[in-house]
Parts: sequence; C-alpha cells; structure tokens
Amino acid sequence: MKNGLFAGSGNHRIIPAVRKAEDLQKACDSEWPMIFLLIGDLFTVKQYVRQGLEAGKKVFLHVDFIGGLGSDPLVVKYIAEKIGPTGIISTKNHMVKQAKKSGLLAIQRLFLIDTSALEHGINNVRQNESDALEVMPGLIPRVITELSSSTSRPIIAGGLIKDHQEIEAALQAGASAVSMGNPELWHSFAQA
Repeated sequence: MKNGLFAGSGNHRIIPAVRKAEDLQKACDSEWPMIFLLIGDLFTVKQYVRQGLEAGKKVFLHVDFIGGLGSDPLVVKYIAEKIGPTGIISTKNHMVKQAKKSGLLAIQRLFLIDTSALEHGINNVRQNESDALEVMPGLIPRVITELSSSTSRPIIAGGLIKDHQEIEAALQAGASAVSMGNPELWHSFAQA
C-alpha cells in the first residue's frame, strides 16, 4: 500500500464503517484493524473512540458527522487533545489540514459525481497533507484507477458497496481498502 496508514495491516483491506451504535461492538470484535466512526455527538464520541482503541483498532472519526462539534478547525484540535482518535475523516480541506497540524492522521473524503468533482478533488489533494483518500461511491473502478495514478496516497473505496464482487473490483482497480457499513460483509469477506 502506498504509505504507512496501512502498515502492519497485512491483507486486512476491509474497514468497518460504523453508522449505528449497536454495530460498534461488532466492528471491535471483527478481525479488521481499522474502524471508521460515523456516529456520535459531543457527549458520546469519546466513549466510542475509547471502545475502539481499547479493542486494539485504529479509530478514524468522521468529524463532519459528529453532532455538536461544527466545522471550525479548532474542533479538530479539541478532538486531538480531548478525544484522541487515530485520525479523522472529512470532506473539508481545512479540517484535513488542521488534523495534520494537530498530529492526527487524516483521510480526505471525496464525492466523485462528475469530471469536475474529480478534477476538484485531485486539486484539493495536492493542496493538503491527507494520509489517504476515501472516494465515494466506491463502485467506480475506472475512476479509482485514474485517481490512484494521480496521487501517491492510498485510496479507500466507500459507499454503495453491496457484495464481494464490488469489493474485489475496487481492490483490483487500485483501492488500498474498502470501507462499508454492512456488518454482514465485514464478516463474510473475512471468511472468503
């Protein structure tokens, strides 16, 4: 894989994306070494992060989804100092930049809905220090290949992934990993 974000992960290329509190323990119990947290608010997120870290996982907090925090870059400094995840995920360039300044790993999430969005995404990536990119939707192997050849950062395919064939297509196109919110796929892919 293209950088240290996935170091020591071996062939662990699935990332549980936790969208419901009741799925957090399933992600913690899974064999996958990394978790994306897309849940929580000002009152619950610290416990969720702690639960993942105590399970030995790298925990990435999607800061755009955390209730009560907002999008001021100061939020990222607060997250780094008071909550302590491995890193953050954000669609916002300024949040990614602040994460790096605050000593966190950062994943830039890109929604690639058309050519303009792809070009804008590549431009954003060149301007920030993200450790990886998460491309949405993850069902676009040609674009994953194009983006992968345009950057040295790992590509994570996410969104709308429904079966093993889609996971394999994203990985074969150059994705370093695939994030998904379906716990059944987390476990069934591990056994495949």
